[in-house]
Amino acid sequence: LDNPTSPIPPLSPSVDPTPPHTDNPIPLIPPPRQSTHSKHPPAWHTDYHMSNHVNHSTSAPRFASGHTEPTYAQAILDPHWCQAMTAELEALQHNNTWSLVPLPVGHKPIGCKWVYKIKYKSDGTIECYKAQLVAKGYTQIEGIDYQETFSPTAKLTTLRCLLTVAAARHWFIHQLDVQNAFLHGDLHEVVYMEPPPGLRRQRENVVCRLNKSLYGLKQASRNWFSTFSDTIQKAGYQQSKAEYSLFTKAEGTSFTAVLIYVDDILLTGNNLQEMERLKKFLLNRFRIKDLGDLKYFLGIEFSRSKKGIFMSQRKRTPRQVPNGTEFETHSYNGELLNDPTKYRRLVGRLIYLTVTRPDIVYPVQTLSQFMHQPRKPHWDAAIRVLKYLKGTPGQGLLFSAINNLTLKAFCDSDWGGCRVTRRSVTGYCVFLGNSLISWKSKKQTNVSRSSAEAEYRAMANTCLELTWLRFILQDLKVPQIAHAPLFCDNQSALYIAANPVFHECTKHIEIDCHIVREKLQAGIISPSYVPTRFQLADIFTKALGKDQFVTLRDKLELHDIHSPT
Repeated sequence: LDNPTSPIPPLSPSVDPTPPHTDNPIPLIPPPRQSTHSKHPPAWHTDYHMSNHVNHSTSAPRFASGHTEPTYAQAILDPHWCQAMTAELEALQHNNTWSLVPLPVGHKPIGCKWVYKIKYKSDGTIECYKAQLVAKGYTQIEGIDYQETFSPTAKLTTLRCLLTVAAARHWFIHQLDVQNAFLHGDLHEVVYMEPPPGLRRQRENVVCRLNKSLYGLKQASRNWFSTFSDTIQKAGYQQSKAEYSLFTKAEGTSFTAVLIYVDDILLTGNNLQEMERLKKFLLNRFRIKDLGDLKYFLGIEFSRSKKGIFMSQRKRTPRQVPNGTEFETHSYNGELLNDPTKYRRLVGRLIYLTVTRPDIVYPVQTLSQFMHQPRKPHWDAAIRVLKYLKGTPGQGLLFSAINNLTLKAFCDSDWGGCRVTRRSVTGYCVFLGNSLISWKSKKQTNVSRSSAEAEYRAMANTCLELTWLRFILQDLKVPQIAHAPLFCDNQSALYIAANPVFHECTKHIEIDCHIVREKLQAGIISPSYVPTRFQLADIFTKALGKDQFVTLRDKLELHDIHSPT
């Protein structure tokens, strides 16, 4: 540029194709001929079914509905993608995301690319074509292009806890979606980016100096959360010290809570006018889409009735018992899988289903231990879990509308359950009233010398969860006055917690495990004995027989929203 200080012409949000300008800047060509051969699902899809059958190949362009996304050269030939790219560039321009400037000497711009995605409705039809401009963050240099990258996200336990309180107190529950969320984050570092493909500019040899964050930048998520946090606190909301993604506001009898998960916002409270005021406040600062009453959040389906709030993932669910004593998951025998990525994808989806299906937590936890070298027996076990889910696709959690909102917990351990490492498995579940809000199945980090020691370690982990949940409930104005019952089926572990006994057997236990004694003396927990047949946490520590499994599963307050199909 002859004069670098001269004003840069405003960017044009239209796509700049290679052919010369005409009335229709995007040349269209007939779509490729579709094959008339009948299409059959892959063989591995016949082992289970989805609850919603959709043939996306007939409802979208071939290159868009397949497993591969289109390239930019392909996208500019389709009017749907051209419209999506134009809308994205207009949003970037309106947000003042960048300024076109000459590249200073000694600086290297990062790259960018277009990412294309089709968003579908719940019935399988196309909702919209979405084109997103993404920076190539992997080319950023630490210390120059970015500093910190961590950004908090809400725990799903917090979500379940919040909904339990909302159901019991009959609060309104709305959800919001922030459009182009990462573009609202203020960028503190000086970052230069190559102009995106399709950007029409009147001068050459210029680059984009980013003023705001962009998708793909390593610090984009952190910057967006920082911007949102500062904004909502200006509206009078306080950030929770126990859950940074939770914001609350209490004025007299009015109470409102906001939970944010990246760009999805859950808004609940007893004052509808305050909720509407907050929506208008956020709408003046961000591009917000009001989705109304809570229906679908983070891929989880919600329905509300007089009984309470039902939470399930039936649309994500692909004979009777998922785990049996005859199956040996810890075996390293068997043929290695030719394609381990297929196993990893399947187990990853099962992990996501555990958000609303605590009945499969133990088998999924076990299957997750073989991600590095899955074998044929492990794949067969994963298929068994799918068959179980096929028979119970509509099961989920019910947060009852009649609830005393007091904490209680069950903890258990399977001593030396892993035959390879001989480490025990900790399992616990925490109820808020009669609603299950937290659970865990995890292998312990140390080998325990006795069953009492293994149970004592499980009690320590459960105490940590109870302590944290008390802080969350305090922020939600649900104080826990009474001590929380902690049920354990090992008498020796209860004696260790209540008395400094068995010194020779317990002197090697880590000091942090003795938090059980501390919380007991503080009146936060009340350890109690429960017979093994009534120990609900037993389902999280080992494979059970059919009768015991079904009995414990039903006591976890799992409900079926419809009959299996």
